Amino acid sequence: MTGSTPQQDLDRPHDLVGVGIGPFNLSLAALAHGVPGGLAATFFEQRPAFHWHPGLLIEGATLQVPFLADLVTLADPASPWSFLNYLKGRERLFPFYFAEKFHIQRAEYDAYCRWVSERLPGLHFGHQVDSVRWNPERKLFEVDFTQLDPDGEAAALGRAYTRNVVLGVGTEPYVPEPLRPLAEAPGVPVIHSADYLAHRDSLRAAGHVTVIGSGQSGAEVFLDLLRSRPAGAERITWLSRTEAFAPMEYSKLGLEHFTPDYTRYFHALPEPVRGELMPRQWQLHKGIDAETIAAVHDELYRRTLHGGWPDAVLTPGVRVRTAGRVATTQVELHLEHVQQGTRSRLTTDAVVLATGYRERPVDRMLAGLDPYLRHDSAGRARIDEHYRLVLDPSVTGSVYVQNAERHTHGVGAPDLGLAAWRSAVILNAVTGKEPYPLPRRTAFTSFGLDAREAPSIPSQERKLTPLVQH
Repeated sequence: MTGSTPQQDLDRPHDLVGVGIGPFNLSLAALAHGVPGGLAATFFEQRPAFHWHPGLLIEGATLQVPFLADLVTLADPASPWSFLNYLKGRERLFPFYFAEKFHIQRAEYDAYCRWVSERLPGLHFGHQVDSVRWNPERKLFEVDFTQLDPDGEAAALGRAYTRNVVLGVGTEPYVPEPLRPLAEAPGVPVIHSADYLAHRDSLRAAGHVTVIGSGQSGAEVFLDLLRSRPAGAERITWLSRTEAFAPMEYSKLGLEHFTPDYTRYFHALPEPVRGELMPRQWQLHKGIDAETIAAVHDELYRRTLHGGWPDAVLTPGVRVRTAGRVATTQVELHLEHVQQGTRSRLTTDAVVLATGYRERPVDRMLAGLDPYLRHDSAGRARIDEHYRLVLDPSVTGSVYVQNAERHTHGVGAPDLGLAAWRSAVILNAVTGKEPYPLPRRTAFTSFGLDAREAPSIPSQERKLTPLVQH
């Protein structure tokens, strides 16, 4: 939904105001719509409409989670906002049944979310939230926003009052420092993979293309470009800082790291332990799915059919030290191989940075709450088990976060499979009831030892049996 909201409606205190309408706050809005007795909830988004990673909706690219990881199903399978109900409304349920696709295409997930966003009440696109403050007299949060016109220019100012705020502002593309000046300069052929489809035609026409980054996006971009280039004249290079083009951990027990059980375990760990653990878990969420790796190899192998090797270079363990322009149309990358300690230069006509995303900063928006915020030893926001920012006790309202809590809740924070569950946790906390009963156990793995004291062992049973009998 779009359009303005009468200020008299906003002057009435809301139960909940959401900032940002990506998949996670859209999940929250959909489940909030089903809370018995109703919930006064409003969501603001500065973009004019819902779009989910539009630059990476490559034909055939699929989600890395099953379709059951939609906005609502894992918390409320009977919700009218489920993916299956979306298919039913579009008379596509039987074709989907016969397609036997457990992992749907990314473009279809985007279309499903847009279907929800266009029908769900309380969503306001074209509204940019500027600040969130606590009003101690009214015991409410003040949310100031700017309504934008179709050109993205300021059209009107407004304010909403609410008992609770949920931040779901998402992430933004990350560009490594050595490449930032080139990526920001107009006309330089250095783009982030988030904008890949908008530049695909020019990238396909480029003489030589370099893809940097070994995650799923890097693999999909490399494969898409490879398929479009003639055999023997591919002229494409794929570089990565990681030691290998490694598969994502996708075993059934490995996937239990994306369960509420593991989230609770991780949150209860000491802060230093969490900090040491996160970098070691990169393959749980930064690897490449096995099907894409196989497709890359199959495409490369197909090109050897008539002899010779494809003109494609795939090199892991490489970092970009510096980068600069050559003449007006090319880029020179200064490379270092970490294990060898060797250096070289690569001249290329275009660079695609599949270098991931970082949490979008909200310091400016939350500047009015800064005196109330509590931080950990690294200066990051403290977040409790219910996804609430830890605030001074004088603040009686709550600020919740979505996909900004990996340092406190683990690798599942950005995972779509935990979206509905996290939304249900937040709504249960907001209402003080349990509109969405949640399972007590979700994994076969017990991630920690029971903290209870072990029973004492009688002295005569403490003797150790030797491993080898003489």
